[in-house]
Amino acid sequence: MKRILLTNDDGIYAKGIEALFKEMKKDYDVTVVAPETEQSAVGHAITLMNPLRLKTVKRNREFFGYAIDGTPADCVKLAIMELMKPRPDLLLSGINLGANVGINVIYSGTVSAATEGTMMGIPSMAISIDSFGEPDFTGAARIARFLVQKIFEKGLPAGTSLNVNVPAIPMGEIKGFALTKQGTSRFHEKFDRRLDPRNNIYYWLGGATWDRNTHADTDAGALAKKMVSITPIKHDLTNYHALDELKKWDISHKPA
Repeated sequence: MKRILLTNDDGIYAKGIEALFKEMKKDYDVTVVAPETEQSAVGHAITLMNPLRLKTVKRNREFFGYAIDGTPADCVKLAIMELMKPRPDLLLSGINLGANVGINVIYSGTVSAATEGTMMGIPSMAISIDSFGEPDFTGAARIARFLVQKIFEKGLPAGTSLNVNVPAIPMGEIKGFALTKQGTSRFHEKFDRRLDPRNNIYYWLGGATWDRNTHADTDAGALAKKMVSITPIKHDLTNYHALDELKKWDISHKPA
């Protein structure tokens, strides 16, 4: 039986990862290693200056998985290097509450967990649902199982993970799948300036407005058309076009 590692950034007690666990264990041997508390927007951070502590977690009075007091990337590293022997056949990160599209992919702990898995040689996929409310995760979990089957059948290109986003609508209303590129959608944040009881100034990030680029071939564009967005992503951040442009600079000699 294929072995799957489940993780997320919403924390081990989130409803999204519970839905994935219930769906994936129908076909696979599933191990959950996830942050003990919510780690949204931590990106690809890892813990260097403190130990990582582990505890077992039960849900519905049954063993569910391992909670780590670290980041999603920490969870992936620890799971693959220490907790799962042999290594998992696939990593699945999610189901994240809220879409991970556009620029926000850079901040996402959910996507970074999948990226870490790919970097460690494990086929990996992140999945999110386009809602910040109380969505039904059942359909997104079924879609995840369908795509995992495809990955096992077809494989993924080297160095590539999948970033999947599912509309928060009933399965019968979803129009299909779209292969997309990462768009430029982003949050426009603002800081609230406040005073604490001792009159010290502090700032709280909030009040974000959502600017969505819904061009037809983008991740957010697919969601706008009630389609599941599938975006292949890679951790090589080199801008190869810019590299060619920079070759035109006269930097053959260092400054005197």
